[in-house]
Amino acid sequence: MEPLKDIRTLIIDMDGVLWHGDLPLPGLIAFFQTLREKSIRFILATNNASKTAEQYVAKLAKMGVTVSRDEILTSSQATTLYLAERAKPAATRVFVIGEDGLRQPLLERGFILTDLYEVKTADNPDAGAHYVVCGMDHDVSWDKLATATLNIRAGATFVGTNPDVTLPTEYGITHGNGAILAAIQAATDIAPIIIGKPEPIMYQQALKLLGVGPDETIAIGDRLGTDILGAVRANIRSLMVLTGVSCEADFAATDYRPDWVMPDIRDITRALRG
Repeated sequence: MEPLKDIRTLIIDMDGVLWHGDLPLPGLIAFFQTLREKSIRFILATNNASKTAEQYVAKLAKMGVTVSRDEILTSSQATTLYLAERAKPAATRVFVIGEDGLRQPLLERGFILTDLYEVKTADNPDAGAHYVVCGMDHDVSWDKLATATLNIRAGATFVGTNPDVTLPTEYGITHGNGAILAAIQAATDIAPIIIGKPEPIMYQQALKLLGVGPDETIAIGDRLGTDILGAVRANIRSLMVLTGVSCEADFAATDYRPDWVMPDIRDITRALRG
């Protein structure tokens, strides 16, 4: 593997790279100190749609790291940008399975959020949602799944913020948004449009925010099938850490791999300083 050098920008995943749940991973503060000292700009780009950008700023602050709202891009923000490019927010109804991290960007952009069992029918053809958008929801319920299913069966477009079927936490690996998407897809026979990694959309948005081309940045992640594959599809070099979901043994099942593999962010820090 070639050494890390001449790096202008980074696109960095968070879950499994910077922390497990509320537990910061070793070397977190030194990693960000090194980025600031070397004037390496970055976007923290996460598939996790449960938190707002402000909540991620606050979470990092509790861990001793200062970042700005402009340095964060969630799959919720990416989804909102995607929808706003295709529909007029003030005339578009969206049913959301998700938390404040997903609802807030949609509301701020002016989309109309619909309620449980507000569905288009023969008697009320103007009701219901134009889009069903699903992100990670710790309070997902039968009623939410039923409303999503009914809207999609009535013609709503099905959008998933991200396809991650698992989520690394301080308790271990648990289910992620992809598991919720799978339930809805099973009930509707409709596959969602995916905005987050491994689709290149969010990486392309991050590049635009950074004002650089694909050859001027490196994507850092822990998941081979999302972070790394997304970077490959966006023509971005990638670095995988081994503190999350994927391990080197997973390479045997793929025809792609990251440009670098390192145990954790402490090794990235040493490489950047070296």
